[in-house]
Amino acid sequence: MKEGFRQSMAWLHTWSGLLVCWVLFLVFFAGTASYFRDEISLWMKPELHVAAATPVPAVQAVDNAIRMLEKEGAGASRWFITLPDDRNQALGVTWIAQPEPGKKGRGKLERAQLNPATGERLAEVRETRGGEFIYRLHYDLHYMPAIWARWIVGFCAMFMLVAIVSGVITHKRIFKDFFTFRPKKGQRSWLDAHNAVAVLALPYHLMITYTGLVTLMFLYMPFGIQSAYKGDEKAFNAEAFRQAENKKPAKIAAPLAPLAPMLLQAEKQWNGGPVGRVTINNPGDANATIQITREKEHKLSSTRQSMQFDGVSGAYISSIGDETSTAVEARGVLYGLHIANFANPLLRTLFFLCGLAGCAMVATGALLWAVKKRQGYAKELAKGGRIGFGLRLVDGLNIGAIAGLPIAMAAYFWANRLLAVGMEKRIETEIAWFFIAWGTAAVLAHIRPNRRMWQWQLTAGGLLFALIPVLNVFTTNSHLGVTLLQGKGPWAVAGFDLFALGFGLCLIYAARRLGQKKAVAKAKAVEKPVEKNRSETDSSLQEAV
Repeated sequence: MKEGFRQSMAWLHTWSGLLVCWVLFLVFFAGTASYFRDEISLWMKPELHVAAATPVPAVQAVDNAIRMLEKEGAGASRWFITLPDDRNQALGVTWIAQPEPGKKGRGKLERAQLNPATGERLAEVRETRGGEFIYRLHYDLHYMPAIWARWIVGFCAMFMLVAIVSGVITHKRIFKDFFTFRPKKGQRSWLDAHNAVAVLALPYHLMITYTGLVTLMFLYMPFGIQSAYKGDEKAFNAEAFRQAENKKPAKIAAPLAPLAPMLLQAEKQWNGGPVGRVTINNPGDANATIQITREKEHKLSSTRQSMQFDGVSGAYISSIGDETSTAVEARGVLYGLHIANFANPLLRTLFFLCGLAGCAMVATGALLWAVKKRQGYAKELAKGGRIGFGLRLVDGLNIGAIAGLPIAMAAYFWANRLLAVGMEKRIETEIAWFFIAWGTAAVLAHIRPNRRMWQWQLTAGGLLFALIPVLNVFTTNSHLGVTLLQGKGPWAVAGFDLFALGFGLCLIYAARRLGQKKAVAKAKAVEKPVEKNRSETDSSLQEAV
C-alpha cells in the first residue's frame, strides 16, 4: 500500500459513496417518507377523512364486516378484515372473488372501506397505492422484477455501509468537525455540511443500513439454509416462521361460528392486546378456519402473535408467535428497528428527521465530489473551455436525483387529486405521473447541467409542494381551513399539508440562495478586471513620475 491507511480509506469512502449515491438518495428519500406511509395513504384518500373517529369495540366492527362480506363476498375463498387503529380510522375488508365463468386461475382481489360503527360502505374511495407505493419503491424500485431490484438495493446498501465505516476512519477529527461550519467557503463549506449531517445521525445511519441488509439476508446469503436444510427452503420457513395451516375446502356448506368468543379469547391470551386483523379461510365451508392476528404493538420486534380457530365449531386450534427462538426474535427486532412500527408519533418524527439527515448526507457527498472536481477545470473554464464528460454526467445525475425527485413526488400527489376518482387504471396512472415527471427532470438536467437548471428544478419542486394545500381547497373538503382552523377531520391530514407547505418553501429558499450566489460571483468577476486595470494604471503613473 503506497499511500497511508487513512488516505486509502478516503479513496474508498469517496468512490464507494459516489458510484451508488443516486440510488441511495432514492432509497433514503422514499424510505424516510415511508415512516408516515399510513398517514400519506390517508391523505391520498380524502373520502376516508369523514370516517367515524369514535372508537368502536373490535367485536362490533368485526360483526359489521362479516355482515357485509356475507352479502358481497359470498363464494370467496378468503376474507380479510383489517380493524381500525390509531393511524387508520376506517374498517377495511378484502376478499378474493371467484374467477369469471370460463376463466381459470385466481379471482380478482376486491376491497372496500366501511364505517366501523355502522358497517356501511364509505363514499366511493379513489383507487391509489398511497404511501405503500413509496414504501415499496425504496426497495423494489418499480418497473423491474422485484428480485433484481432487491439485489440492486442490497448492493448499494453494502456500499453505503463501507462508505460510513471508511468515512469514520478517514475523519480523525470527526466529532470536532461536527461543531465546525464555515459558510461561503466553497468546497470547505460542503465538507463541513457533509460532516455535520453525517455525525448528527451516525448511529441511525449505521442502524438503518445494517438492518436494511438484515431484512433480506436470506436472499443475499442463502448458503447456510441450503446446507442445513439440504435445499428445502419450505422446511426452513416452516420451522423459523411458523404459519397457520389452511385446509382445502370440503365443498360442504356450513355456517360460520360467532367470532365474539374467539376475539375475547385472543385478547385474554394477549393480556388485553388488541386485535389487528381477522382472516377467514373457506368461509361458509365445513373446513373454514379463522386466524386472528394481534395489532402492531409499540415494541421493537416485528413478530406478531396470532391464534387459529375452527371456523364452524369455534374450537381453538393453535397459537403462533407466543414463543419464538432467539434467532427469530433477534431478526424480528432488527427488522422492527428498520420499519419502526413500534414508534409513537414523537419517536417516528425523530426517525423521520434522521432520515432527512441521511438524504442530506448523501446529497452533500455527491455535490462535494463535483465541487472538488470542478476546481481542476478552473483554468479551462476561465479560458472559455468546457468541463469533462465525467463531471458533466455527475452534475446531470445530481440535479436529476436531488432536485428532480421532489418534483416527481409532488407530481404523484397532484395526480392523486386531479385524476378522476372513477377512472380505469387509476393506480397505474398516478404512478406513471411520478416517473414521467422524474424522467423529464432527469433529461433536462443532462441537457443543461448548470446552476440555472438547479434553480429551475428546485423552484418547480418547491412550488408544486407549497401549492398542495391550495390544491386541496379546490379538490377536497378537508383542507387546512377545515382541519387546522376548525379542528375537523384527522390531524394527520393537516400535518401532511403543513409539511408540504414547509418543504416547498425550503426548496424555493434554496433556489433563491443559488440565484444570490450567482449574482455575487458575477459581481466579483466584473470587479477583478477593474482592479487589474487600476493597478496597471497606477504602476504606469509611478513609472511616468
